[in-house]
Amino acid sequence: MNAILRWLLRGLALVAALVGLGAALGAYLVTRSLPDPNATVSLEGLDAPVSVIRDANAVPHIRAASARDAAFALGVVHAQDRLWQMEVARRAAQGRLSAILGERTVALDRLVKVLDIYGHARRSVDEQTPETQEALAAYAAGVNAWIRHVDREALGRGAPEFFLFGEEGLSPWTEADSLAVLKMMALRLSAAARSEVRRGRFLLSLPPERVRDILPDYPGPAVTTPPRFAELFDGARFAGLPAPRHDDPLLSLLGPVDRPESAGASNVWAVDGSRSATGKPLLASDPHLWLSAPSLWYLADIQGGDLAVIGGTLPGTPLVLIGRNRTLGWGMSTTTADDQDLYIERVNPDDPGSYLSPDGWQPFSSRRIRIDVRGSEPIVETVLETRNGPVLSHDMLGVDAITPEGHVAALRWTALETPDRTMSAMMALMRATDAGEIEAAAAMALAPAQNVIFSDGRDIGMVVAGALPRRRADSPSQGRVPSPGWLAETEWQGLRPARENPRILAPATGAVANANNRITEAAFPDNISFDWDAPYRIRRLEKELSARDFHSRDSFVALQNDAVSEMARAVLPLVARELWWRGPAETDVPSGEPARRARALELLANWSGDMDRHTPEPLIFSEWMRQLTRRLAADELGPLFGEIEGPRPLFVERVFLDIDGAGVWCDVDKTPEVETCAEMASLAFDDAMARLTRDYGTNIDGWRWGAAHLAEQKHTPLGYLAPIGLLFSVTHETSGGDYTILRGQSSGKGSEPFANIHASGLRVVYDFADLDRSLMIISTGQSGHPFSRHYDDLGDLWARGDMISMSMMDDEAQAGALGTMTLLPQE
Repeated sequence: MNAILRWLLRGLALVAALVGLGAALGAYLVTRSLPDPNATVSLEGLDAPVSVIRDANAVPHIRAASARDAAFALGVVHAQDRLWQMEVARRAAQGRLSAILGERTVALDRLVKVLDIYGHARRSVDEQTPETQEALAAYAAGVNAWIRHVDREALGRGAPEFFLFGEEGLSPWTEADSLAVLKMMALRLSAAARSEVRRGRFLLSLPPERVRDILPDYPGPAVTTPPRFAELFDGARFAGLPAPRHDDPLLSLLGPVDRPESAGASNVWAVDGSRSATGKPLLASDPHLWLSAPSLWYLADIQGGDLAVIGGTLPGTPLVLIGRNRTLGWGMSTTTADDQDLYIERVNPDDPGSYLSPDGWQPFSSRRIRIDVRGSEPIVETVLETRNGPVLSHDMLGVDAITPEGHVAALRWTALETPDRTMSAMMALMRATDAGEIEAAAAMALAPAQNVIFSDGRDIGMVVAGALPRRRADSPSQGRVPSPGWLAETEWQGLRPARENPRILAPATGAVANANNRITEAAFPDNISFDWDAPYRIRRLEKELSARDFHSRDSFVALQNDAVSEMARAVLPLVARELWWRGPAETDVPSGEPARRARALELLANWSGDMDRHTPEPLIFSEWMRQLTRRLAADELGPLFGEIEGPRPLFVERVFLDIDGAGVWCDVDKTPEVETCAEMASLAFDDAMARLTRDYGTNIDGWRWGAAHLAEQKHTPLGYLAPIGLLFSVTHETSGGDYTILRGQSSGKGSEPFANIHASGLRVVYDFADLDRSLMIISTGQSGHPFSRHYDDLGDLWARGDMISMSMMDDEAQAGALGTMTLLPQE
């Protein structure tokens, strides 16, 4: 018996030793890919030595003898810190994700290949300026030099994820890869086609005046009634409503958004010296994009030759997308331009290989695509194209619901036009020194359209960078709904010249701001878009900018962190006034509920609209708004309700103010009684209280908005694999909401309707009295390595609203620096 016990103990000891040895070996392999900040490395392709100072926050400060070597070094540090992120971004743009991730990403790969994102990128390499071509080549050379160094020195494959997903090996980085990553950004920021599909679906079920309620125009002038979609296809038979979609959050992170309101947003504003405490301009920018770990953004200071620029770079490209040079700084916000049109093409019933055009029947062009799928056979398909663009299949962008029988849907999009010199536009922006050079740079941009707000240290201004379609005034669809492809009236008349894009130069008010709001009151066809963001953020910005005679860097930082909801201030009195005056009902509610109801109403009555994460009022109000939308619209919309589920404040305002008869939404059409809006508000409030009590307990004063408004930044793809995903996610409680300057957008649906999934992953503030006092922050950390201490070390600062100094001075970079890496030309 003792012998058996001894052998069992020996066996257990052996197993423990093997486990320990395996863990040690795994840790060794994983940590080999962590960069040494003090290394000296000889790399092929470098012309002269380069030093890279890693400051205390792991931000690289590149010092090179030429702009070419600076781009090379940026490629090196991007590959050191974000190689897996770059590989995922490249594969997404190439339609090659499924080769490593399996069937889950086939739909995205198919869409990308149908649109030929990578083909367009490859063809646009030669369209770039000579300076840009040199930078692209140098950047790719830097990435590849580091990959070769990793292979030669066995540095853990460059990133730990490659041990799980790197069976194919890592192919060299190319200039086209960088262009494709940027073009993929355009795909993720363009939601016009999704908006057309949604509007078309609603118009097939509701009269136009009711669609105007549920999908309202921007308040104010230039409001129109949407076209009658079905009448554009007289006699056509549309498919029934499809089964509810179960949107995959991973696909929404990597590809186009599943809901139009989830596309890019942002705040950006500036004041000139007349409005500044120092007499010099100030500028703030915080782009609102999808949250992920690591952050989409990577901070860098790049100096070499005639290039000196610092700010937020996009790994995979040699660009500082938002930043400053020694004299000029800029920020961006998405224009929300209507840059996509869906065309419904009539297929020839006698010849399925042709379709109807204004000139008669024309043959489809075609090409073959192949999608490699991990663990499955490759998918080989034929892609059709019309004169308007590629034909969408497999319900891409949800087109099946708005495509009649005997027809197909094709997409025209500015990003598929030629030439595409958007990369060159951004490279020129990095070197611009005044308004004239900003305008010249913006004129080269194709997609996505962006509002560029800038200051050259003297003046401030804004210009729209990006191509805008020219549509005919007699277009029956106006680009708002899918268009009949056989009507000449719906055709684009080319692209507008850049000189026609909206701009503001040296405004008399001394301030300029944008929060994705409407930037022109021109009527169609000169309106740019029908789908501006709701005006609540710009109202708050304008109010706060006007509240001070003079602003400072600190006041700009405070404004970026402003969490007061002008939406709540506008809507709450409309929906709560009768409940406040009448008081809570004492009957027909569970025991204890009247007291909780009274307490909740009391809190809201005294609430300032501040979406503070430590308080219960934002949670009560947000859930009430969500339930109110359901009470008002679910009965009429049925399965369509999932398209707009969540708070819809412009809709609620129209209903409770009975604008154009919108008050009819308060009546439940399934009952003989005529319900009032006050009744709907009360019922929705009860719904909200019941749900919150169930999820957060009976103590209202213990409820906290931050507990529901969690920013969970997930790793791709490990963050989406339960339960290990928690190990690779960066999570913080956050203030703000969908309509605050400190924007944290939620889906409004599902089991976590208020999770913060879309926010300002980068914030910058420039003080032109001393540009080296500029401040920046990203939402995670500089490293993409999950086992690095710099994977999430900036996240706490970001969640608190703090920032770090971003100076271009060597002595400041070296204070507390992690080390200085030296890159040497390989002999």
